[in-house]
Amino acid sequence: MTTETLPEKQATESSAIGDSVRGYFDRVRGGDLGALPAVLGLIVLCAVFAVLRPVFLSSGNFANLFTQGAGVAIIAMGLIFVLLLGEIDLSAGYASGVCAAVLAVLLTNRGWPWYAAVLAAMLTGVIIGLVLGWLVAKAGIPSFVVTLAAFLGFQGLLLLLVKGGTNISIQDPTILAISNNNVTPILGWTFVAVCVLGYAGVQFFQMTRRRARGITTAAPAVIVLRVVALAVVLGVAMYFLNLERSRNAAIVSLRGMPIVVIVLVVALVLWTFVLTRTAYGRHLYAVGGNAEASRRAGINVDRIRVSAFVICSFMASIGGIIAASRANSVDPNTGGSNVLLYAVGAAVIGGTSLFGGKGRALDAILGGAVVAVIDNGMALMGYSSGVKYVVTGLVLLLAAGVDAVSRRRTAASGRR
Repeated sequence: MTTETLPEKQATESSAIGDSVRGYFDRVRGGDLGALPAVLGLIVLCAVFAVLRPVFLSSGNFANLFTQGAGVAIIAMGLIFVLLLGEIDLSAGYASGVCAAVLAVLLTNRGWPWYAAVLAAMLTGVIIGLVLGWLVAKAGIPSFVVTLAAFLGFQGLLLLLVKGGTNISIQDPTILAISNNNVTPILGWTFVAVCVLGYAGVQFFQMTRRRARGITTAAPAVIVLRVVALAVVLGVAMYFLNLERSRNAAIVSLRGMPIVVIVLVVALVLWTFVLTRTAYGRHLYAVGGNAEASRRAGINVDRIRVSAFVICSFMASIGGIIAASRANSVDPNTGGSNVLLYAVGAAVIGGTSLFGGKGRALDAILGGAVVAVIDNGMALMGYSSGVKYVVTGLVLLLAAGVDAVSRRRTAASGRR
């Protein structure tokens, strides 16, 4: 039995870290950019806006970024499942509006309790997804045509639900709390600790299980660095969120993490697990990569397609609930305007491919952050909506271009 001396152990860990870094850059050179473009874009945008408008870095504006981008990120997370198949859902924005209208009508006009109204709104999203998925998978109608028709139909249905131009206010405190209330600083730090410890536990469990099976895995030092990086990022974010944001703290105090962040993190963990740790997730990627080969391998391609649209519309329903909570009401514009464009943009900017077979739940969070930063920063600078749309469109075009170049380089290098 041999024992490593301390210098030898340190040399081994340094070598493992170096190998991981070299391996990462090799993947980047081979076309596998991952989240790198979105992260770099986010850093550059934040730096530019911080210099031009120092208020951008204030704790109040930092908290606003979460509430501004949450609804779009949630809808984008659902869209990723459809995009992984090389399909598209143009109706996701107005589907979220229809679900929000169902929530508002049942809460305000019918007097339902909040939990029953929320379940009804989510069930509406599931039914929408089943119908759209069946038309695409079973009837064989292209997803572009089906969801474009649904886009127009849901726009009319939303008008019918809100009685034309009526604004239905929401007064239920539980629903309003989702986008407008914060958890206490103590609960916020507890949430950070749970996230970091949970991530560390998962990483080391996977490392142990892979090594037991003889599969190459990241070195412990690399995993420790990942955990430390996550702890630093979450710790800094929580520090700023726990600063007092109220102009008059004696009257009302504004401190703590917005409740909607918890919704985002739960959705991220759930769908990341589904995509990376379940047979369903593997089948989804397989169908997106090659549907015919997947069918011959025994995968029920039609069922996968229907389920992707169900998940997409279900997440749109949650996005609609968040939007209704933030606006304190539902009107004919809920889910319309730029919601769909921003959601698709968030998914693509985050790294999800429009060609199918490539994407993660995390892409929605990263892309949603980029979209929220652009929208927020340009508003602080006083630019009009037209300028914001142009800039966001250019960023989306750049992300799609990076994806196309990345695919060509990946094909040239022989990677998949």
